[in-house]
Amino acid sequence: MGSFFKLVWRVVKLAVIVFVVASLSGVLLYRFVNPPFTWLMVQRGFERKGRGLDWKVDKKWVSFNNIADPMKRAAIAAEDQTFLENHGFDFHAIQKAIIKNQKSKKLIGGSTISQQTAKNVFLYPGRSFVRKGFEAWFTVLIETFWSKKRIMEVYLNVIEMGDGIYGIEAASQAYFHKPAANLTNRQAAAIAVIFPSPLKWSATHPTKYLKRRQYLIRANMRRMGPLDF
Repeated sequence: MGSFFKLVWRVVKLAVIVFVVASLSGVLLYRFVNPPFTWLMVQRGFERKGRGLDWKVDKKWVSFNNIADPMKRAAIAAEDQTFLENHGFDFHAIQKAIIKNQKSKKLIGGSTISQQTAKNVFLYPGRSFVRKGFEAWFTVLIETFWSKKRIMEVYLNVIEMGDGIYGIEAASQAYFHKPAANLTNRQAAAIAVIFPSPLKWSATHPTKYLKRRQYLIRANMRRMGPLDF
């Protein structure tokens, strides 16, 4: 019986070592190489095929410098106002999420841009406490080995922004027929406001709720100082 537990312990240790090495290697690789796809893109593609539609992954990578400043400001204003100051976690937002989760069966995240980037690039879609644990691990890694500039660049290039639309360049062309480098404050806020639910909400046909959210996002953008990446 003792030998069995020793074997199990060796297997567990080996699995942990393999996971740590693989995850660290992936993070270091994507510090320099742009992620070619995400697991969400693959899942959405199969979902479209299941509905009898063509496979669609509309994306085009653009560098950080070719993304308009208003879009970076809108993303921070909408999703993570402490992005440039925090180290990957907003503990105030996490505390609020924990309180809400105690009152609701639906798991609420309170995720920062770094956490969302870690989730989008390295993890499978879904909501569970186990996946949240992996998300935290990858968040620590990208905050350690990537710059905030790289995190924002990757975030805005892989995030889902519509049915089969991924990344800010594809979204900018689809919604406003212009490159991401030329987005205005209003257009950037219109795109940022749909981040939480891009398959249900529209950047060009907002509901009253989304219009109010756009107003708040633009107000937060005006209050920001220079973005010190």
